[in-house]
This record gives sequence, C-alpha cells and structure tokens, in this order.
Amino acid sequence: MSDEMLQVGRIIHSDACVTEGCEWLAAAEPRFAHALELTGPLPLRRRDAGFGQLLSAIVSQQVSVASARAIWARLEAAGMTTPEAILSTDLEGLRALGLSRQKATYAQALAAEGIDFDALREAPTPVVVERLTAVKGIGVWTAEIYAMFSLGHADVFAPGDLALQEAARLLFELDERPKERALRQMAEAWSPWRAVAARALWAYYHVRKQREGIA
Repeated sequence: MSDEMLQVGRIIHSDACVTEGCEWLAAAEPRFAHALELTGPLPLRRRDAGFGQLLSAIVSQQVSVASARAIWARLEAAGMTTPEAILSTDLEGLRALGLSRQKATYAQALAAEGIDFDALREAPTPVVVERLTAVKGIGVWTAEIYAMFSLGHADVFAPGDLALQEAARLLFELDERPKERALRQMAEAWSPWRAVAARALWAYYHVRKQREGIA
C-alpha cells in the first residue's frame, strides 16, 4: 500500500475547518470564489459514525426522504438499529418493519460483517472505501459519503453523485455533465480540500436551482 493511502490527512472538526477549506479553494480556483460568493458560509454537515449510520444509508437507498424516515422510525421503535438486534431477527421480521427483501438482506450482511468502526476512524479514505464496499449493499458513493461526513475526511470526494456532476457542469460551464471518472479527475485539482469542494458544489447547485425555480 502506498504512503498516500496510509495517510488519514486533515479531519474536518468544525466550521473553522470548512472556512479554511473555502479560503483555499477560492484562492486556487476563481470559479469556486464565485460560487462561494453566491452560497455564503457552507454547513459543517458532520454526522454520527458507526453501524447505525450505514444502516440508515441502506434504508435510504432508492426511496423518498419521507419514506426513509418512516422506515427508520419503525426500526428505532423496534430497537433494530444495532448489529446484535438485526442478527437476532429474520428477513421476514425486518420486512415487517418496512424493509424490502433486498434491503433486509443488506442489513443482515452489514450486521454480520463485524466492522471495527473505531479502527475506521483512524483509517485513510481508500482503506475506508475498500472496507465498506466489501459489504453487500454498500457502494462507493455510500462509502465516500461516510468518509466525508461521518469521519470528517477533508480530502474525499463523491464523483458518482449526480448533483455534484450537475453542479460541476454549471459552475465550470461544461457542455455536458461530467461522468464519474471525469469528475474524479477534475476533483484532483481541489485536493487537499475536496470534501469542502463537494460542500460548495452542493450549495451552488441548490442556489442555481432556486434561481431557476426548481425545488
């Protein structure tokens, strides 16, 4: 494993970290300076880390926010948000709480994986992504988002995110929305603050869509 992969890098702990990243991006790329003038201060967006956060990500796949919240509320009420609880029931028990058969299978796979979440806190992004995507039902996007918001990694990006792709198209005036591979390459120029660049692009996307009258 390369030295780069063994380095965790900066961790975003506070709004001050996000501000530092914004200042760096604005100095490095005029288009980010323009975007940040429109968006104003960016949110910290830190989340909890651990099994529950990844289970919530599985619940949220391909359903509306309202549906995901309703299913999660049922899981919480039933005490089904820990590996032990998930493994103590069967697929039908999980389906009765609102999970599809596929998601119930994913939940059980995650619970059975025995991930050392404390160790992941000390792991660099490539290791985090490799470890999480080994679990059935967790893709690269989910793993990168987990590294970004649950672990606070400052130099991780999620180029498979459609909103980031569209925001990059708008901000950089591209002819078409960049695909995941192309956007990953673009984002290399925003290192070591790629996670702040992602926050800026999401915020810029929101501003542009509001101006266009799209919720």
